[in-house]
Amino acid sequence: MRGRADGSQRRRLLPSLCVVAIFLVFLYVYHGSIFGSQKALEYGSRSLRKLGLTGDDDADLGSKLDESSSKFGQEDGEDDVMPKSIPVCDDRHSELIPCLDRNLIYQMRLKLDLSLMEHYERHCPLPERRYNCLIPPPAGYKIPIKWPKSRDEVWKANIPHTHLAHEKSDQNWMVVKGEKIVFPGGGTHFHYGADKYIASLANMLNFSNNNLNNGGRIRTVFDVGCGVASFGAYLLSSDIITMSLAPNDVHQNQIQFALERGIPAYLGVLGTKRLPYPSRSFELAHCSRCRIDWLQRDGILLLELDRLLRPGGYFAYSSPEAYAQDEEDLRIWREMSALVERMCWRIASKRNQTVIWQKPLTNDCYMERAPGTQPPLCRSDDDPDAVWGVPMEACITPYSDHDHKSRGSELAPWPARATAPPPRLADFGYSKDIFEKDTEVWMQRVESYWNLLSPKITSDTLRNLMDMKANLGSFAAALKGKDVWVMNVVPEDGPNTLKLIYDRGLIGTIHNWCEAFSTYPRTYDLLHAWTVFSDIEKKGCSAEDLLIEMDRILRPTGFVIIRDKPSVIEFVKKYLTALHWEAVSNERDGDELVFLIQKKIWLTSESLRDTE
Repeated sequence: MRGRADGSQRRRLLPSLCVVAIFLVFLYVYHGSIFGSQKALEYGSRSLRKLGLTGDDDADLGSKLDESSSKFGQEDGEDDVMPKSIPVCDDRHSELIPCLDRNLIYQMRLKLDLSLMEHYERHCPLPERRYNCLIPPPAGYKIPIKWPKSRDEVWKANIPHTHLAHEKSDQNWMVVKGEKIVFPGGGTHFHYGADKYIASLANMLNFSNNNLNNGGRIRTVFDVGCGVASFGAYLLSSDIITMSLAPNDVHQNQIQFALERGIPAYLGVLGTKRLPYPSRSFELAHCSRCRIDWLQRDGILLLELDRLLRPGGYFAYSSPEAYAQDEEDLRIWREMSALVERMCWRIASKRNQTVIWQKPLTNDCYMERAPGTQPPLCRSDDDPDAVWGVPMEACITPYSDHDHKSRGSELAPWPARATAPPPRLADFGYSKDIFEKDTEVWMQRVESYWNLLSPKITSDTLRNLMDMKANLGSFAAALKGKDVWVMNVVPEDGPNTLKLIYDRGLIGTIHNWCEAFSTYPRTYDLLHAWTVFSDIEKKGCSAEDLLIEMDRILRPTGFVIIRDKPSVIEFVKKYLTALHWEAVSNERDGDELVFLIQKKIWLTSESLRDTE
């Protein structure tokens, strides 16, 4: 009996022990995760408290942001909790780009085709995976050098990456000199300077005075695989604005260097999705040893360039294939020549290492091709201006009947182009009067903004500006007399007015402000948000997330101008202390309030220790 009883007890004891063990493991994991998250949340407030930037009564972000509402029109008497602190991300995230974060791709185990560059395309975290913390500057961060001096030098501490300087030392890209990184203006195919290379391109096209702007007829340029964007930097003196594009790839921080220098640039890749620009946006596309396989997938990447080029637009290609040094180069050249011929491009000029092709002005050549010629024309129902998340297609975008008959884009030369009504206004049903009134209104508003900013800025304080909801681009057009450039952002779900912006000789991109923008932290001096918060409220997106994202892309001491309804302004005011922003002015303009804010400069205690 004792033996049977002992066996029965053992049988009863084993399940009990298993239950206890599982319970203990659960407690360990639960409390460990709570402790870990608390530690991460406390990191920022503890560091900032040492700098005197927050009160002693700091509470973690999780409870504060959950308790505070992202709705702007709250009931009277409702108890709002004002967040006293937002945690600071770990220092290793000082260059975080949430939608281009390769760590996120690994964590989510996304099955991406590396050969198609899908891992360099946008993949945004779900709301529950967002960091929701402030991005700290790197150790020793300094206020950026001002334009135009910044074209040639930046502080090394602001972008402490010298990998490119060593790798490209023989190509004159960049050189480390003490506390600075200097940019001699060189490139892979222009060792003797971008200015001489640009003049040679103009000479190849027989443009007067070797000036590539050709009397204002070439204004918007697309530089793919741009390196540190010296090509775009040296075009600015010719009144040419360049969208310099490169991925966040093994040549780390190319775009970060470009933006630190004060040169227009954007993180992106020719992969599987259309680039976020409308059809017929650029007069010239450029690739200098950009290492792109233009023959892949039936020439789909070259056909994407074709979509972006205006009638009669040019593609300048500097690469070994253009001067065929060996059998492999000869093979690529033959196949690429055959492809562009079927696309109806013609060689405008070819000299040494560079060939310049030109896109046709009309549909005539397309119509004369033999039946079945590849690549085919795109379907008649294809919208060449639909770009947000739209897959590329290996087809030629033909011109509309109107564009075919007009034999060109009908654009005025720059700078008249900035204020002349764009021909594509009719696509939106806008009249010339509406356009001119919009231009006039924003001229007055920008003048008012500058008056508000004047106590805080000098002539060289601002360089990189962003209009977060650009509409017709009149905010940027009103600034053409200033030594600044504007990234015009058009919502992905609104009227696609970005083509009007490009027709005005300006640049920009499509975006959804429920997601992070494709740029490095600390890259813009001023953000202009006209009814952006009201828009995301309608989408049900988080206003707190947008404020944290704006802080990420704003340079320390940079400015934010929020033009919106009063309830939005009251909402934003609650976050000023937590974001380390400072109110500068608050003015009423009709039904809207104009709230001007400046971001303070701060460092974590860890960054300060590293600096010391």
